[in-house]
Amino acid sequence: MALDHSKFIARFVEEAREHCSRISEGLLNLEHSPGDAEMLNGLFRSAHTIKGSSRMMKLTGVTELAHKMEDVLDAIRGGKIPLAASVSDALFRGVDALSAMLERITAGDLSVEAPKALCKELELSAKIPIDGVSPPVVVALALPPDLSINAVPDVPKTAEQAAVTPAEELLPATAAIAATTVPPASAKPRQADYLRVNAAKLDDLIRLMGEIVSEHGRSRRQISELREIERAVTRHLNNVAERFTGNDSGNETLLEDGVALQLSLRQAVRSMYDASQLQNHLVGDLQETSLRLRMQPLSTVFDPLRRTVRDLAHEHGKDIDFVVDGGDTELDRKIIDRIGDSLMHMIRNSLDHGLESAEDRVAAGKAAKGTITLSAFYDSGCVTIALSDDGKGMSVEMIREKALAKKLFDAEVLAGMSKAEITDLIFMPGFSTSPIITDLSGRGVGMDVVRKSIVDELKGTIVIETREGIGTSFFLRLPLNLAVFPLFLVSAGGKTCAMPATSLVEMLSVLPSDIIDIVNRRAIRLREQIIPVEHLAALLKLPRDSGPESNEVQIVIIRDGEEKLGLLVDEIIGREEMVVKPLPSHLQNLRMVSGVTIGERDSIVNVLHVPELLIQAREISEPGRRASASKAERTQTVLVVDDSLNTREIEKSILEAYGYVVVTAEDGEEAFAKTREELYDLVITDVEMPRLDGFSLTEQLRGDERYRNVPIIIMTSREKVEDKKRGIVVGANAYIVKGAFDQSNLIDTVRSLI
Repeated sequence: MALDHSKFIARFVEEAREHCSRISEGLLNLEHSPGDAEMLNGLFRSAHTIKGSSRMMKLTGVTELAHKMEDVLDAIRGGKIPLAASVSDALFRGVDALSAMLERITAGDLSVEAPKALCKELELSAKIPIDGVSPPVVVALALPPDLSINAVPDVPKTAEQAAVTPAEELLPATAAIAATTVPPASAKPRQADYLRVNAAKLDDLIRLMGEIVSEHGRSRRQISELREIERAVTRHLNNVAERFTGNDSGNETLLEDGVALQLSLRQAVRSMYDASQLQNHLVGDLQETSLRLRMQPLSTVFDPLRRTVRDLAHEHGKDIDFVVDGGDTELDRKIIDRIGDSLMHMIRNSLDHGLESAEDRVAAGKAAKGTITLSAFYDSGCVTIALSDDGKGMSVEMIREKALAKKLFDAEVLAGMSKAEITDLIFMPGFSTSPIITDLSGRGVGMDVVRKSIVDELKGTIVIETREGIGTSFFLRLPLNLAVFPLFLVSAGGKTCAMPATSLVEMLSVLPSDIIDIVNRRAIRLREQIIPVEHLAALLKLPRDSGPESNEVQIVIIRDGEEKLGLLVDEIIGREEMVVKPLPSHLQNLRMVSGVTIGERDSIVNVLHVPELLIQAREISEPGRRASASKAERTQTVLVVDDSLNTREIEKSILEAYGYVVVTAEDGEEAFAKTREELYDLVITDVEMPRLDGFSLTEQLRGDERYRNVPIIIMTSREKVEDKKRGIVVGANAYIVKGAFDQSNLIDTVRSLI
């Protein structure tokens, strides 16, 4: 019976992807350690394994490409060719091509062909001699007469591989891979056995475990209540015993019966408490073991970034060292799957905006090569991921000017903001400090996405530390898992609410006299810091407790970014690990609440959204802080300038469809005259126009005080780098090439700028 290869395809693809990842990572390591023979051998084995197993799967395209890569790696490890940059790049392209072919195979296309040009390039690379040495002569080995030439790889076998029988050569794909990659038992101890489990089944297990942990927490609280009841019964019986006289035998009998009942209650509560203590250990072990099943090292997301950063650095023409540390730190796979895009956004920003060119670095007294460091470490029951660069840092003044130009806040409000508040503005939607928006970058879609993912969805925090001219660091503090969140329960205004432990800095008790008045806010001094404080009940619009003032007040210090706030609460109940449920769809717009959990007696406890608490606190002290937001509600006007009637009408129809009022002008001269009469919210201009071109129009508008901060978009067919640079010089905010124009491109850019 013919072997059915189809059922082994998924296994082949999965293992081939692992080998591709090893080749990519190994090539990166070889750039720093080109003489590492063991690493070269490992890369050769991976390519050899892909070739052999794909041949058994009848995937000729994969076999051909893997064979060419294997030849190159064999030539390198044999010292026949050098690992030059061109050879390394060709191998990287081979990995990319293999990965793309595997994707097509997964989609059902089993007839994928290898890229002919790439195969030819690899073939030539394998034959480049060193110092005039000719390529090696291939010596054929004799094969056993009963072994088909199609069943064996087309490279000489090792002694161990030659011992494989014909029957073993026809094993399914996974067995074949093991036969070609695993050394004899005498050479290495047997590795641990693994069982492949569907991820959805594992997620169901973790979800069930989270519910058990949360339910056990409620049981513990109920037992505590029973212990209080038992103590109350004991006190009551003692009071009754004092009033009963010894002369009434009926009273003595009642008292004895009461004592017996109290003893039974005490024993029952003690048994329940002891059982609860045992369950604490069992549930704790269950939680730890279950979560460990879904924990993965951060290297699974860190290592692929090394290749991406290498390619991006080449793309930007920058020479950098990308240092990765702490890849063995483990996190929930659900979190790891969701932080990759955020890290990529931040790395792109570091490369594009943070690190200077080699010339600028040398002029500033720095090494020509920049450094980006990505690290991770455990931090008080959480994990902190740090991304740092030694670039130019963030300019607070530039951020302030951008915020003013985009009319996010009034000048007076911006002038009163702290450095931490200013730097946090980069997380606002559409915000970008890029000097100009192009069709490739600078739209400001990135850091707001990072904040939404890390803070809103994962209940983590982001802190920025930056020094102009020195560099910038981002610290992402994340919970260890998404099954149960560590929460702190507090009481305010008679209500119990919760906050993520990742957002809490500390808790303390202070005297009412320790709270001081500063301008229009109250604050406390804490280790050389002035931290504003507000009543949590006031932020939540809850009635304040009008009871007698106590000697001390409870304060919880929370943090969002670099900004801190002290919350005055009635009581700090404690820390619990609880399942947090998302809000139903009709309550998604509640900004103060990020989710709910179940508290005592099945009560619903709101999990508060810490960033919004800080916003509300600022609103109380500065009612005009959001005043600029209301200005954006008015209809905005756009001036479109182009000498082509057709182009003007297309742009006008698109903009009007999205609610903008559009005025048109057929050249720069007419446009400039119209700007004398009216102040537009945004100007879109062509470059090539009669009387006054777009560059000159932009330059003249920037000389006008009224139009100094009005966004200007240059939309032209000119796509040379020099033209884009000139657009920056004259003061344009965006440069869109008409060849890359589409409707969403224009609207996204306009929204970003106004």
